[in-house]
Amino acid sequence: MERRLYILGALAGLIGVALGAFAAHGLKARLEPELLATFETGVRYQLYHAFALLAAAWGYTRWQNRWFGIAGGAFAAGILVFSGSLYLLALTGERWLGAITPLGGLAFLAGWLCLLRGASIRLPA
Repeated sequence: MERRLYILGALAGLIGVALGAFAAHGLKARLEPELLATFETGVRYQLYHAFALLAAAWGYTRWQNRWFGIAGGAFAAGILVFSGSLYLLALTGERWLGAITPLGGLAFLAGWLCLLRGASIRLPA
């Protein structure tokens, strides 16, 4: 489990940096400032949650608790839904995509709650 979470975190970070560079160099002249800011918000949250995936991998290694795997799944879903919807909204201008973005935010919150729950369980020594 921890290897999968670590790989997901590394991939999310790699893709986040690539998308950030794409926004700064390839989209700056093509998108309205508001849409560029929307895209950059998606990148920012993807990068934050790349680190959260790495934290879930570490937590799983440290405590061998299923809550860290659940947290990782929630973070991955949040990246797909939250950041993905913002990327698509910025690139296509389809405003309805903004309606699903909060679902990704809820997934992020669920992931953080699962990290908290995983670290709160006392395991025998």
